[in-house]
Amino acid sequence: MQGDLFEDQGWINIPDGLLYWQPDFIQQDEAANLFTVLSDSLPWQQLPITMFGKEVLQPRMQAWFGEAYTYSGLSLTPAKMPDALAVLKKRCESVAGVAFNSVLANLYRDGNDYMGWHQDNEPELGMAPSIASLTLGDTRRFVLRHVQSGEKREFELNSGSLLIMAGKTQTYWQHSVPKTAKVRGPRINLTYRSINF
Repeated sequence: MQGDLFEDQGWINIPDGLLYWQPDFIQQDEAANLFTVLSDSLPWQQLPITMFGKEVLQPRMQAWFGEAYTYSGLSLTPAKMPDALAVLKKRCESVAGVAFNSVLANLYRDGNDYMGWHQDNEPELGMAPSIASLTLGDTRRFVLRHVQSGEKREFELNSGSLLIMAGKTQTYWQHSVPKTAKVRGPRINLTYRSINF
């Protein structure tokens, strides 16, 4: 299934990992309204991270809500989750079967904004974290790559879709949102997670 797009929905077993995929988790009219509300109300920032020992600005905007969290040399301070995000958190929890206490919101302004290959494997996330990724706005390609075999799995994350990475996915798979030369409108990605103390 090298590079195949997933047609299946629900919980999907992959080698050394577990995914949940529902492209219509939120209906289109509600997703469009949420996109407008969140793009206008969240305190978006473009923050620096450390890559290969050098500080660079992230190629997207972000807003953080929940517990303290550190990745790539960037420390995010605790912040109370707005009501709109708390309601969506509960909806994601009902599918994931776990409790989330934080959300990292990413705003991809166009096709030039991206997320490079990485794993969400910081110690405070635990050994087998569940991370729920909810998309609002334009569709973007999402790619997973097995760190040992190089096998790839791809999703087109459309507005209203929910992708959950669970089990040992963060141990054995990297993921990315590649740049694209195609004209793309803005996209908000809400990644719910649980930070352990």
